[in-house]
Amino acid sequence: VTAGTFLVHPTVEKVVVCEIEPVIPEVVARFFGAENYDVVDDPRVRIVVDDARHYILTTAETFDVITSDPIHPWVKGSATLYTKEYFEMVRRRLNPGGVVSQWVPLYDSSEDVVRSEVATFFEVFPGGTIWSNDLMGSGYDVVLLGRDGPTRIDVDALDGRLRNSDHAVVALSLAEVHLGSAVALLSTYAGREAELKPWLAGAAINRDRNLRLQFIAGLALNAGHSGITYEHILSYRTFPEDLFAVTEPLREELRRALGFSD
Repeated sequence: VTAGTFLVHPTVEKVVVCEIEPVIPEVVARFFGAENYDVVDDPRVRIVVDDARHYILTTAETFDVITSDPIHPWVKGSATLYTKEYFEMVRRRLNPGGVVSQWVPLYDSSEDVVRSEVATFFEVFPGGTIWSNDLMGSGYDVVLLGRDGPTRIDVDALDGRLRNSDHAVVALSLAEVHLGSAVALLSTYAGREAELKPWLAGAAINRDRNLRLQFIAGLALNAGHSGITYEHILSYRTFPEDLFAVTEPLREELRRALGFSD
């Protein structure tokens, strides 16, 4: 499903899906064709059956976007997709100006677990940002976004793109998860590295040589701390004037959506 979301974008020319379990693309994915936009049959898609770290380490390809949507880090092996060394591998495979995103669950996690994941990511992608998925007004999971260079989002250009007929399917896909406009999409902004430094102070950096995250994540299984963790992240958030390039009235609309007012 994650890979399939790229296919609705008219400018996407190639998608490489790295999947460790062959039965997923061969059998299971076809049962979710509506949700994944028939990703296994799209001619733009190449499926590589491999461990994600091994592929990133050994491929000579570079990419505009690399996204990682692994399982919880307390599952054996998954914590290696949250290490500083893995993120460094990913950064080396980005094209200039490229973007990397990383899924981070707030549910079944403690605040220390989330702090470790975020702090480790920001070690490699300083200036990174956090984007949230609210579930009934409470934090559920977030996406970390990093770039090979500074981040600047042209809100007006994004709004215009989503209104164009060639992006109608993109807008429809986003609308299915209540993010069908530029303001709705960007209202998921939850913070960035510079603001969160006090919250991240002392967080355990997850490295290949210690895999500290796998241990502390296991202790947080079935923890119900997602709402509290999310509130603590948002408590550091301010309106990022230098992140969003936006003109009125979209600026005021976005400020209201984020809970700010002039």
